[in-house]
Amino acid sequence: MCGIAGWIDYRRNIVQSQEQLEAMARVMTCRGPDGSGTWVTPAAGLAHRRLIVIDPEGGMQPMSRRHQGAVFTIVYNGELYNFQELREELQSLGYPFQTRSDTEVLLTAYMAWGDQAVRRLNGIFSFAIWNSQSKTLYVARDRMGVKPLFFAEKEGAFLFASEIKGLLAHPLITRHVRADGLAEVFALGPARTPGHGVFHDIQELRAGWHLTHSPMGTHLAPYWSLEARPHRDDANGTALKIRELLRDIVTRQLVADVPVVSLLSGGLDSSIVTALAQSAFRSQGRDRLKTYSVDFKDMRRYFRDNGFQTNIDAPWVIQVSEYLKTDHTRVELDTPDLDQHLITALRARDLPGHADVDTSLLVFAGYIKQQATVGLSGEAADEIFGGYPWFHRHDALHAETFPWALRLSDRLSVLNPDFLAYLNPTEYVEKRYREALQEVPHLPGESLLERRIRDISYLSITRFLPTLLDRKDRMTMAHGLEVRVPFCDHRLVEYAFNIPWSIKNFGNTTKGILRQAAQGWLPPEILLRRKSPYPSTPNPTYFDAMAVRLNEILHDVSAPLNPLLNRTRLLRLVELGPQADQIPWFGQLMGNAQLFAFLIQANAWLQEYQVEMQ
Repeated sequence: MCGIAGWIDYRRNIVQSQEQLEAMARVMTCRGPDGSGTWVTPAAGLAHRRLIVIDPEGGMQPMSRRHQGAVFTIVYNGELYNFQELREELQSLGYPFQTRSDTEVLLTAYMAWGDQAVRRLNGIFSFAIWNSQSKTLYVARDRMGVKPLFFAEKEGAFLFASEIKGLLAHPLITRHVRADGLAEVFALGPARTPGHGVFHDIQELRAGWHLTHSPMGTHLAPYWSLEARPHRDDANGTALKIRELLRDIVTRQLVADVPVVSLLSGGLDSSIVTALAQSAFRSQGRDRLKTYSVDFKDMRRYFRDNGFQTNIDAPWVIQVSEYLKTDHTRVELDTPDLDQHLITALRARDLPGHADVDTSLLVFAGYIKQQATVGLSGEAADEIFGGYPWFHRHDALHAETFPWALRLSDRLSVLNPDFLAYLNPTEYVEKRYREALQEVPHLPGESLLERRIRDISYLSITRFLPTLLDRKDRMTMAHGLEVRVPFCDHRLVEYAFNIPWSIKNFGNTTKGILRQAAQGWLPPEILLRRKSPYPSTPNPTYFDAMAVRLNEILHDVSAPLNPLLNRTRLLRLVELGPQADQIPWFGQLMGNAQLFAFLIQANAWLQEYQVEMQ
């Protein structure tokens, strides 16, 4: 993994402003602590921060190769899991290779197949390739959006970067945020509309999209999207197909020239990934797989079953680790860890986020980075196999909004009425929801239930999952830790998207078909364990710490967030303490303490990022 940036300009001489390009990459140093590189011509400049994973000597970037009279130059962030097969195919076509790196394979694939090459890739990536002959830039992002990419067009310049901060480092990019950007933060956040960059000058390259920028302009288009297809396999055949896919996916994702570990929660998804990784380690004669779990101090003392999280992870983690014989490390965090790094997490994400869920992952990743550079994680299984509560609850199934944001009015109650009138947040969310529904593909003759389940599956994959992938990328890459997500392999996603609901719930059990596919890999108790989300601390000291910080904002008239808040409402919530009725403002575990943390981050965002509200 790495950080990439670039600047294309047919009017200015970029060579004379190379330091501005280098500044764009420098603010993303955490993504690539192992090296840097810059390539500049008058019309095009590319910059790279490197995290070494494959071919330490041969993978330096930007990388250039000559082909048919043109020089092609690439900057690339990600991993290709089928680069060895692609390399062999390209060699059979007569293309030579000078390194072992997947970077050279990707560049050569583009030289051979042009913009069709991206359809052959299996991996997580964002990359840009400059053609010196046609003066054209080609940019693409992986199908699921695991790796980020933002861009901007301003005053004849085309700029791109892995993170928002990379673009903000360029003097052409303003910090203007209009009503739609503020609605993204305060009504939808930490989710975000695909393609929306929050800042007015900034756009996101959507997952599964590519673009071409030339003197003729910029052209964007999808190269991949979810499709509705008839499912031909019965339940047994479906389980076997999932089993085969997962074995292949995890084995491919273990390729690295640096240590690989697994993030283990004791839940079904991370346990499946860990079991397959440990099995592959054994067959390859490698040392025991190292696994890591995160926990909070006094979790047993303060934990309460809230319907979403019915038990704590620790005993399950121990059971899985002992069963699989992994080399396990438990990382315990306390309130000071979460409090101290709250704003650090904001700086990693460039936007307010998931409160302690972000912060704990940030600190957790720092511990893991001491021993490893690559980790495996279980994101996306709930989205593609229907594991979230909103797939099964009547109110969510029939809601006319995103099912993880059912109580929008409660969330908006903490904002100033004048600010709400400016944002029109309810209408904004409704608009984004309708837009998302219009994208959903359907099969003729689907029942009302199957149709609605497909809607929610699509929303979960394209609107909720990107939030988790953003979080995973930013919090881990803040320490130069690359996390791979096997359940995001597009082959599995495409297959699972079309499994009928009756088969997904095999045995009348949530995610039953995945549990069936994993038979023999894990203890029966783990196969039957209920869904448990990434943990949020129940310790009341966290509420107290966030309440103190929010109280300071509420009493500081110079705080940029202060005039945007409903002070009376928030002061009452602070006064009532951690036992007050919770405002579940996003997802499953985001209560009042997390709402306070989000607002604290929002205040810091307005201040540190010098946001100019318009």
